[in-house]
Amino acid sequence: MQQPRNMSMSGVVDLAAVKAAGEAKAKAEQARAEAARSGGGGAVSPSSLVIDVDEAGFERDVLQRSTEVPVVIDFWAEWCEPCKQLSPVLERLAREYNGRFVLAKIDVEANQLLMQQFGIQGIPAVFAVVAGQALPLFQGLAPEPQIRGTLDQLVEVAEQRFGLTGITVDAEAEDGDVQAAPAAPAGPHDAALEAAVQALDAGDLGGAVQAYKNVLADDPGNVEAKLGLAQAELLHRVQSMDASVVRKQAADKPDDVEAQITVADLDLVGGHVEDAFGRLVDTVSRTAGADRDTVRLHLLELFEVIGPDDPRVTAARTALARVLF
Repeated sequence: MQQPRNMSMSGVVDLAAVKAAGEAKAKAEQARAEAARSGGGGAVSPSSLVIDVDEAGFERDVLQRSTEVPVVIDFWAEWCEPCKQLSPVLERLAREYNGRFVLAKIDVEANQLLMQQFGIQGIPAVFAVVAGQALPLFQGLAPEPQIRGTLDQLVEVAEQRFGLTGITVDAEAEDGDVQAAPAAPAGPHDAALEAAVQALDAGDLGGAVQAYKNVLADDPGNVEAKLGLAQAELLHRVQSMDASVVRKQAADKPDDVEAQITVADLDLVGGHVEDAFGRLVDTVSRTAGADRDTVRLHLLELFEVIGPDDPRVTAARTALARVLF
């Protein structure tokens, strides 16, 4: 069983997420294309929107399913009175949202390993898994409007960042009457993208960079290759860095643009996104001419690593515009 990865909904640098997001987007696009060709698509029964999950089925029922639709996890126990109040609300909302997410119910008494892996300290606790990535939603009872707001944000992020538009629900279908949509053919660049991922897994960052460039040479608009290349190049740059040396150089030479860029790269890989962006915006404000252009262009490259829809990118773009104009 694969242990879930923690992630914020706005996304930190995570190479596994690049692969998962690309696969999810490709599957969603292929499913839509297949549905258009056949005049319809696969559907599930309403009862399939709420499922009981255990440790044995977690990878199949949650991780794999999360590449097609967001999976909301309700951690509960029979003795938990607040759980008995929250669970019916989540089940009703799962049916109301009509396939935009699936609710997985996990009994913590019977699945303590999953409870430990998610770091559950108390129940009820609600998490989501999107494209194989786990993120906390809320703990304890919450007002229904707050729950709806959280779910709305979840499905919006799933659609915008991962291309997950949900699954089709047949309101009249009984369990066993519905069939999954036929598998769509592999995309033309799947083999090259898989080669890039394998190179990353093997630590061959140079090979991954070249593999992504090969895809982009043939398909310049390929989203997965663009994001994968940006992240692989970033990791390649920081691979042999001595963090303590890099940070000392930046502290000793605050006007050295290369030193500031190098620390920003290091911060981004470490998940300190705001620190990286803030450092470069500040450097832009203190430089001019070619130095300013160098820092500005590098900052724009880092925006691509995180993704244009990330709120941290939006905030940094605003700050950058403020110092430039």
